[in-house]
Amino acid sequence: MKVVALYPGTFDPITNGHTDLVRRAARLFDEVIIAVAANPQKQPLFNLSERVELARTVLADVKGVSVTGFDNLLVDCVRQHKANVILRGLRAASDFEYEFQLAGMNRRLAPEVETVFMTPSEQEMFISASLVKEIALLGGNVSQFVDARVAAAMVAKIR
Repeated sequence: MKVVALYPGTFDPITNGHTDLVRRAARLFDEVIIAVAANPQKQPLFNLSERVELARTVLADVKGVSVTGFDNLLVDCVRQHKANVILRGLRAASDFEYEFQLAGMNRRLAPEVETVFMTPSEQEMFISASLVKEIALLGGNVSQFVDARVAAAMVAKIR
């Protein structure tokens, strides 16, 4: 059976932590789908199509990885893409409670789908998209936290 993992998130912006997780997941699963959530209540810096395009650009060299946007229920997106795994990243213990609750709810809604948790590499563990965005909005240099193309897009967007 082909194992397809769907990695959902806002990815505003896609960080080195996200890409680290995707690159490692691509070695474990037959296919990895990055599902960029519309999530307008978070007031993203980049619109959905920009976030999808940035993720595609940054991950273009990774075999077996595709990127899509979605604005519906996660389990519906999972089923639409015929995925059988939801991939989630855990950076710290503080992420666990929320992610555990989310995994339980998704299991109730889609019992045929498993949730798999991965942690980022040690050097990427502290990176959060929210913090990266805040640093950029305050004029800081984010080049050590995101791909150079993402950093350039952030600078262009903020100006």
